[in-house]
Amino acid sequence: MARVTIVDSGICNLGSIGRALERAGGAVTVAARVSDVALAERLVLPGVGSFPAGMNSLHERGLVEAIRDFAASGKPLLGICLGMQLLFESGSEFGETPGLGLIPGRVREINAPGLAVPHMGWNRLEPARQDPLLAGLPGEAFFYFVHSYVCEPADPADVLAVSEYGERFCAAVQRGNVRGLQAHPEKSQHCGATVLANFLRLK
Repeated sequence: MARVTIVDSGICNLGSIGRALERAGGAVTVAARVSDVALAERLVLPGVGSFPAGMNSLHERGLVEAIRDFAASGKPLLGICLGMQLLFESGSEFGETPGLGLIPGRVREINAPGLAVPHMGWNRLEPARQDPLLAGLPGEAFFYFVHSYVCEPADPADVLAVSEYGERFCAAVQRGNVRGLQAHPEKSQHCGATVLANFLRLK
């Protein structure tokens, strides 16, 4: 059974993503301390809410450098929803806030004129290139999204998948061992379970 550690960022429902990872075949532990992150074999950074609140919570728990060190180790790291956004250099929500800086680029408000924001509900995820994280998805892969901001990688090669809501936006990202998914896999039924199972197989 694959061991996976969830970062307790204080800004998400750990139970929901934990149960989804267990159903996908993971042996789940929760990291609330720096030492827990350092011992992880693979790490999931979930999150909901605002970019500044997310970074403040990580700073308060002393987890910012721990997550950066983990990423530098080369072991698999997956950011989910706000967790994906926090992987970037900065976010523009309520002013400019520095992020973890693991992926060059920024997070900005979604450009969806005439549409309700946040973008909430099922939407198609379209792979931009191949990666083990997206292996086995159907041609029409739908995921559940809830977000008002989108990631804008500085290097287009880091875009792993896109979706569309007013504009085409980066829905998944990959740079080395660091990956992110804007949608909620724990709410995305078979497609979400496939992605989580794929992540558990990464080395």
